[in-house]
Amino acid sequence: MTLDVLSVMVVTALVVNVSGALFVIETLVRRDEGAGRVWALGFLSAMLTTVAYLLWLQEPGAWWAVAVGNAAFVGATGGMWLGCLRFNERRLAVPAAIVLIGVVGAAVMVLLAGPDGGEWAGAEWMFVWLLALAGAGAVECMRGALGATRTAWVLAIALGIQSLYYISRTTAFLTSGPESALFQSAFGTIPTSLITVVLTIVAVVVTSVLRAPRAPLRGYRLPEASDDDLLTTDGMFSALAALCRRAEARGETIGVVAVAIEDLDQIATAFGSEAARTVDEAARAGVRRHAPAICPVGAYGEDALLVAVTNDTPATARRIGGAVYRGLIEDLGGVTGGIIPVVGVGVALSDTVDCEPESLVTAAMDAARRAAVSVETSVLIADS
Repeated sequence: MTLDVLSVMVVTALVVNVSGALFVIETLVRRDEGAGRVWALGFLSAMLTTVAYLLWLQEPGAWWAVAVGNAAFVGATGGMWLGCLRFNERRLAVPAAIVLIGVVGAAVMVLLAGPDGGEWAGAEWMFVWLLALAGAGAVECMRGALGATRTAWVLAIALGIQSLYYISRTTAFLTSGPESALFQSAFGTIPTSLITVVLTIVAVVVTSVLRAPRAPLRGYRLPEASDDDLLTTDGMFSALAALCRRAEARGETIGVVAVAIEDLDQIATAFGSEAARTVDEAARAGVRRHAPAICPVGAYGEDALLVAVTNDTPATARRIGGAVYRGLIEDLGGVTGGIIPVVGVGVALSDTVDCEPESLVTAAMDAARRAAVSVETSVLIADS
């Protein structure tokens, strides 16, 4: 059977656009605000990629469409990586800037080549970024919350295959050239399109499954669950930054108490999203209630809370963490009908960890995750 490029591109565009549209629509219906929203941007970029390449294939004079397609392709793969980072509750500022560099560079390389650049204008730049971003996404799928979810391993395999494919494609492009028989038969437009169809289907299915337990919690969280005295993640980092500046100037010690609620996803699956929402709201209110009144308290991601403490020794900070833990467990037992999540509390202090918000939160969260699975204690102090 002989396949022509136009037919394969049309089929690829159909699969990518239908799959992407379904994911985006589901994102809007669920009112997803987490990793699903970032992944949706990635799928939108993939949809734009197919449209741009089809336009260039039909209208060779529209050479600028190659620039749009290449940039969108990099953005699509970058969106998958950023979504994985968001799922694992990592900050996106630096990674997003890295993806933006790749996207802008992919477009600029084609524009510099001009109308005579042809279909492979800027290909080297795009290939390298695709293999790098896909590889980064595969690695991220094996870490954090994603690494603990076997479903994410399928996505890691898909992104790993994409990265390996583009390593091979780049090598063939540089050594044999795009017009060689080797490149055309193994890494040309048709085989690449077929691989894209398979990977798109896998990505849509896996990301939909991954975000399913989390989206209902975000979509149906009551407004009062984010009242003014519970800071947002960004607001908490701003408050911590101000505390760090003052503490360094005065030679004082500050700390972060992190409270990790480990199994909201499992509660949502076993008892329904309403029960998970009740647990989530009780945890947020409980931490606020049992933390010292003068301490800023804020959310961190979707299943953790932070408390900033000042002028404290490790013993004092541990007592605060223990008081928050005991009070939280008592509150949860009273309002959730016996559904008690796994809770871990971690404490990080600036005299053992860098006096920077990112370092303190990372150390405290790491200690909290370890405390949640520890059989010896539910409150851990972070090491240096």
